[in-house]
Amino acid sequence: MSCVHYRFQSRLTYDSLQFEGLNITVGELKRQIMRRERLKFCQLKISNAQTDKEYTDDDALIPKNTSVLIRRVPAAGLKTSNRRFVGHQAGPSAKSSQTGDSSLLSLEQLLKTENLAEAKASEEDKLKAVMYQSSLCYYSSRAAALLRISASGGAQGFPAASCWRWTTQTERES
Repeated sequence: MSCVHYRFQSRLTYDSLQFEGLNITVGELKRQIMRRERLKFCQLKISNAQTDKEYTDDDALIPKNTSVLIRRVPAAGLKTSNRRFVGHQAGPSAKSSQTGDSSLLSLEQLLKTENLAEAKASEEDKLKAVMYQSSLCYYSSRAAALLRISASGGAQGFPAASCWRWTTQTERES
């Protein structure tokens, strides 16, 4: 039995693939690796580990006991299916953005959205929502409510630092 040693570029160790004969074609190697690793919806780029020569022809022969590097490449023309539901997109808000686009979400709606990357909003509002959501787990419910008010611009003229000092002092006292 002959074998080819292959390693994905993201892995540290080599795996071996056994075959009959002295050579294996690139196309057959790709099929066997995809079947063995249970890969779907991607293409594989194979290159020699010692020479970094990429095998572009599926009919090219790879000799036995050769080490190859494998790179996964998304299949052309396929869209990713791992998108999340963006959430309820309520009607347009007057505060949705400074540009006046009524199809964008308001900051209040963004604070409740799970997937901010795909939400339709201005970058500034997305950044405010990210900052709010990332710090939410560190504060009590009262502090989170004050953070939500300051993030949405409801507490105009009230410094956030003094707000936090007041909140932490009242929480220590109780």
